[in-house]
Amino acid sequence: MGGQRPVLSLRIIAGKHRGRVLRSPPGPSLRPTPGVVRERLFNWLGSAVQGARVLDLFAGTGALALEAWSRGAAQLCLVEKLPRHRDLLRANLAACACPESALCGHDALSFLVQCRQSFDIVLLDPPFHQDWPRRLQKSLGVSTVLAEASWLYLESAADEVWSEDSLPEGWSLHRCGHCGDSHFHLYRRQT
Repeated sequence: MGGQRPVLSLRIIAGKHRGRVLRSPPGPSLRPTPGVVRERLFNWLGSAVQGARVLDLFAGTGALALEAWSRGAAQLCLVEKLPRHRDLLRANLAACACPESALCGHDALSFLVQCRQSFDIVLLDPPFHQDWPRRLQKSLGVSTVLAEASWLYLESAADEVWSEDSLPEGWSLHRCGHCGDSHFHLYRRQT
């Protein structure tokens, strides 16, 4: 393998697909959200996942969205740019009996501008060290994806944590934590 990371086996933590194995490619091209972080996030969300419309804007392996699917989300929309990751996502969707139509976009910024649908839970775990919090700021403010959202999950590296002013108005921090270099924040729409 010559220094490449071995193929990871990710497992769905809870719900109807508990224990289901998801595939992740070797190498550093993906950084799946660790199981301990996914478990914490979905404990924080609790019953809000049931029947929710979920957007996973940087889907990667699909682990975040498929965890929501296993826990009763009604609809998923996964956006992933890289063709090899999209192929992997198709396999992971099939493993969890999720329709392939859930794979609904290629580019995060284009999707935010063009999408006319809104979601209940929006998951943003972009590649680290690529300035995504700043790059997404304007698009999040004008996109309809957050129009009805109650929850916004943001993950980043320690040196590019999302600032409050990078979010549209009306959101407040619900919970946050970190695991290694990953910092994660769950925001809730103020009512």
